[in-house]
Amino acid sequence: MTAPVALVTGSARRIGAQIVRTLHHHGMRVIIHYRGSQQEAESLAAVLNQTRPNSAAVLQADLDQPAAVRQLASDALACFGQLDLLVNNASSFYPTPIDQADDADWEKLIHSNLRAPFILSQQLTPALRQQHGCIINIVDVYAEKPLQTHTLYCMAKAGLAMMTKSLARELGPEIRVNGVSPGPILWPEAGQMNQQAIQDATALKRSGDPDDIANTVYWLATAAPFITGQILAVDGGRSLALQGS
Repeated sequence: MTAPVALVTGSARRIGAQIVRTLHHHGMRVIIHYRGSQQEAESLAAVLNQTRPNSAAVLQADLDQPAAVRQLASDALACFGQLDLLVNNASSFYPTPIDQADDADWEKLIHSNLRAPFILSQQLTPALRQQHGCIINIVDVYAEKPLQTHTLYCMAKAGLAMMTKSLARELGPEIRVNGVSPGPILWPEAGQMNQQAIQDATALKRSGDPDDIANTVYWLATAAPFITGQILAVDGGRSLALQGS
């Protein structure tokens, strides 16, 4: 009952699910958040609980709704009575050309990528402070150099990067705040036509694996006690040559 507890948003599938598996494998209790992927979230929790009973919980929330985000924070604390790690992983991603973007796009991309992480950090600060815990935000290499026609997404991730640094100053010394900035790990489900070009632009000439992100999150959370306010690029060297394409 003394195992650390982690809340990972958007963790029913893809990179978020691998983060959950990795943290759980190393002994943490995990809270799997989802918006619409109920079956995947419950299946993941069932597998983890079969391995170690009462070690995984599932919570649903629409991160576009501030009230729902605050309720998620409250429900997360009720799951195991403590919180040691918050991983803000959930994200919306799609193009918003300037002549087509509207208020709904603004709200969807800013809420999920920036406002929800802020609200969760705000609401969970007392619990994290009590545990001398940490916050890890999943940023993006495009927070620094923009992706064509994705202005709102890049703005939101750039804001998340600054939030990471600012909260590190504000919440220290009790809480460490860091970011992980993935490069080509998993392609967007809607497809991305220039996949080969992106891989060729990395120093390692290949895509990464969700394990690369999950292992970095675990390391920052448990083995980097003197690191805070940093955003670690896990991108195979993509950011070395990134020119916004």
